[in-house]
Amino acid sequence: MKTFYLETFGCQMNVVDSEQITALLQGIGYQPIATPDLADLVLLNTCSVRDKAERKVYGHLGRFKPIKDKRPELIIGVGGCVAQQEGQRMLDTVSYLDLVFGTHNIHRLPEMVQHVEQTRQRASETDFLDRETRLNLFPERTATESVTRFVTIMQGCDNFCSYCIVPHVRGREISRPSAEILGEIEGLVASGVKEVTLLGQNVNSYGGKTQGEISFAALLQAVDGIPGLERLRFATSHPKDITAELIDCFGTLPSLCPQIHLPVQSGSDRILSLMNRGYCAADYLDKVKKLKAVCPDIRLTTDIIVGFPGETEEDFQATLDLVEQVGYADAFTFLYSPRIETAAASMEDKTSARQKQQRFDRLLKLQQRISADIWEQDADSVLPVLVEGASKQGDGQLFGRTAWNRIVNFSGEQKLIGRIVPVNIVKVLRNSHLGELADDS
Repeated sequence: MKTFYLETFGCQMNVVDSEQITALLQGIGYQPIATPDLADLVLLNTCSVRDKAERKVYGHLGRFKPIKDKRPELIIGVGGCVAQQEGQRMLDTVSYLDLVFGTHNIHRLPEMVQHVEQTRQRASETDFLDRETRLNLFPERTATESVTRFVTIMQGCDNFCSYCIVPHVRGREISRPSAEILGEIEGLVASGVKEVTLLGQNVNSYGGKTQGEISFAALLQAVDGIPGLERLRFATSHPKDITAELIDCFGTLPSLCPQIHLPVQSGSDRILSLMNRGYCAADYLDKVKKLKAVCPDIRLTTDIIVGFPGETEEDFQATLDLVEQVGYADAFTFLYSPRIETAAASMEDKTSARQKQQRFDRLLKLQQRISADIWEQDADSVLPVLVEGASKQGDGQLFGRTAWNRIVNFSGEQKLIGRIVPVNIVKVLRNSHLGELADDS
């Protein structure tokens, strides 16, 4: 039996891609293994969104060189966004690397592996697929024993935000046929899945560039109608493409969880314009107001970039003001880092690293206070929790999530996995809740 070792970095899209990689490799006789030391094939599925991603991947590859030196027959490969960005350069730079496959070429991995096995010749595939050959981007998914599952509904992005490398490494926007999406979810629900998260770089624009396809709001309505589906989520959502129809879904669809990740990036109109985000702070706040009106208990999370080129103290204060006004349950905050091929990489930046770090620390302190206040509201309340499996905390504990996507650890029997059960929240921790089963029946 041949074995492979796979490491996954980055976003939920990469998690789904790694599931596809696993299924494809099993189809040619490979089985997963927990350590690279005895593997026949080692793969890294990479992300290039954050700072120095390429350098980190090259450094990580160095871990496998001693193994390759001892076992020259070991095949080492890199996929994902860094692979898409670097392509042949990776093979030229890393002498012991055997194959590189881009974000649109996962379906070619089996033949690439077999090519290396048979010829010992190295291979690189990083061509983008067009809309006419998109079927290879959305392979049929197999049944699962999982309680929750990610379902890809689109690939790529057409927005070209000035700081973002995604359009360059994931390609242009391609929507998956809605009939395929619904068919996959029906099959997953039949196999026991209770919650699905619809994935895309910008799910709000789903179907907009495909003649005759339904809108994202209509897709949500169709998924909500699938019998047996308990919960529905989606990510990621671009503020400029949120429609009134989509906002209404939060007030009308029973399975749609009252939680949305809505990246704002900055509270300054000047910076938002430089970022090419397509909205101003007032537009964003208006949509937040409407979301809260149709779903009063909705909780929002966001992404914020600190230190974008040209950001002044006034610009940063506008971000702090917006964060206070919205009241995010959580925020993912990042110091700006230039990415090759993006427009922002050539913008003049006079703000010192020290100033940026100080602003970052101020924002983090503010958000931690807001988050603590929001999550503390759950204390001593009974919340419905979808039980997903055994907790990492051990001691026979289970874990699940609230409708707000907050992890709850509590003691309970294995038979509860896959059920929504009432849990009394006895302690609010920084990143999770501790609970007690409220109904032993």
